Amino acid sequence: MGTDKTSRAVELEIDGKTRVFDIDDPKLPDWVEDNAFSSDNYPYDKKLKRHDYEDTLEALQVELVKVQTWLGETGNRVISVFEGRDAAGKGGSIGATRAYMNPRSARIVALPKPTETERGQWYYQRYVDHFPTSGEFVMFDRSWYNRAGVEPVMGFCTPAEHAHFLEETPHFERMPVKAGIHLFKFWLNIGREMQLKRFHDRRHNRLKAWKLSPMDIASLNKWEDYTEMRDLMLRETHSDHAPWTVVRANDKRRARINIIRTILKELPYTGKDKDAIGEIDEKIVGHGVDAVKG
Repeated sequence: MGTDKTSRAVELEIDGKTRVFDIDDPKLPDWVEDNAFSSDNYPYDKKLKRHDYEDTLEALQVELVKVQTWLGETGNRVISVFEGRDAAGKGGSIGATRAYMNPRSARIVALPKPTETERGQWYYQRYVDHFPTSGEFVMFDRSWYNRAGVEPVMGFCTPAEHAHFLEETPHFERMPVKAGIHLFKFWLNIGREMQLKRFHDRRHNRLKAWKLSPMDIASLNKWEDYTEMRDLMLRETHSDHAPWTVVRANDKRRARINIIRTILKELPYTGKDKDAIGEIDEKIVGHGVDAVKG
């Protein structure tokens, strides 16, 4: 469908049916509303109840405060990479993780597009500049994995640069891990209708409008392209030393809880309360490319 001056409607092929989605229409289409939560075969019918979420999250955040104390006392370092499609919930997951940690040593890194100088550097250089020093916990809101997703899909890198990235990244990641940095890589996976619902919410909520970017709009009809790049990335860069943890994130509450649990279970910090951490929900958490197949 063509785009005119007043409409950004696009035709989308979903489950063999042609659907029309106009992000500027204040009314969310019924086919989006009805299928958003269950999209991508999400295994739950409803969100985790708010009081259950808040109680569980608070207990986990207490453990994260212990982690930060341990980091300061031992000099250990943590990197946590948050990746996923637009509107997958990366920022909210980072916010829930860092909420009660001291921001002086728990940093969020969300880099803008590279400068002219950075474009002439070794690709990983501008990310390495933000790696943690002794006692720090660094969270990347998107990372070097831009070259595995948005760059090849949107034409911001060459096929050769993309292929080189997939080949070299497992070797690159071995270096900080061997240096003793604890590296976590999270891919937040959402269904297509859920992404559309969240885009629509951003478009029509003045408090969230800043989250909707021209890149989001441009990605509306590139779902399959992003899927192909995602699968290739997970297949080629999942390794024993730097595995991908895939979290099904249609329910942001369950996603945040299980991301934090994954971090806490892995780190050997002092005073760990295993009962407070609880068990990872294997219905929504998996590893590598197999976790997004079916």
